[in-house]
Amino acid sequence: MVSMRDVAREAGVSIKTVSRVHTGDPQVAPETRERVERAIAELGYVANGLASTFRQGRSPVIGIAVPDISDPFFAALVQGIDAVAAKNQLITVVASIADEELEQERVEALLSRRLQGFVLAPSSDDQAYLAPWTAQLPIVFVDRQPVHLSVDWIESDDEAGAHRAVSHLIGLGHRRVAFLGDTTIVSTTRARLEGYHAAIQEAGLVIDPTLEVVAASNSVDTGAALTELLSRPEPPTAIFSSNPRTTMAMAPSLRNLRVAIVSFGDFPLADALQPAISAMAQNPRRIGELAAQRLLDRIDNPDGEYPRRVEVTTELIVRESSSAPSAK
Repeated sequence: MVSMRDVAREAGVSIKTVSRVHTGDPQVAPETRERVERAIAELGYVANGLASTFRQGRSPVIGIAVPDISDPFFAALVQGIDAVAAKNQLITVVASIADEELEQERVEALLSRRLQGFVLAPSSDDQAYLAPWTAQLPIVFVDRQPVHLSVDWIESDDEAGAHRAVSHLIGLGHRRVAFLGDTTIVSTTRARLEGYHAAIQEAGLVIDPTLEVVAASNSVDTGAALTELLSRPEPPTAIFSSNPRTTMAMAPSLRNLRVAIVSFGDFPLADALQPAISAMAQNPRRIGELAAQRLLDRIDNPDGEYPRRVEVTTELIVRESSSAPSAK
């Protein structure tokens, strides 16, 4: 295998000069750079990034842990991280942490691999266990806010986006808007619930806790919640679903619901359902790209001044499920 030493011998320069050419050092004289690049091409030299990173005591790997790698949101987020990593000669390793009780065990197993950096979308409600690791490598949270830990995090504008979604429904004439979600353990649901409350209060309406259902994560639970909500003497005329999983769990009941719906988070085939579902579209790939870039920034300049929190704006996509009460 051709080594950097072979290239240096062929070009008549030092190994250090070959390294400087490889890293794009602008101080290398043009004629020297041309000679080294010609030697690289003739010998077929390929830089061994692994060797340099292992000499530094770290592997060229960014670790990623998300609740569900099959979820379209997290899949797109991982793609964003991986795209930035690939441009910087890094690879990614992904783990699923759907079970909050196993989060720490799986995360620490990943961190023990001497990563360059780590991106986490937590399942648990306490990440204090990561505190000792923050001195060893940069850690960035995505989608969900860190709890009992001071690190960077990149997320959607959950509260503001929920506010816009519910205000959209109220603007159509709805006065009884239900909130449907899965769990308030994660910060995203809590923030969206706050946005829901803010929109209702801003419209001069009264918050009705009986219209808030936070236990719907599968089709059975969601179906039961919908049946109970819609069988009331004064049922809601619209539903704000706080995440795509809950919205997709509503799919078997959509044809007969006869209520307006807005989902926080778009998802594949949302426009193909009947009715097509209005959604606050997130940008998970952008969140992933920003998270990866923040890791690189922290690696290059650990003491740099960066905002701890970055929000990525959501966009309201209006489809058939947005309709006025009179149309029902």
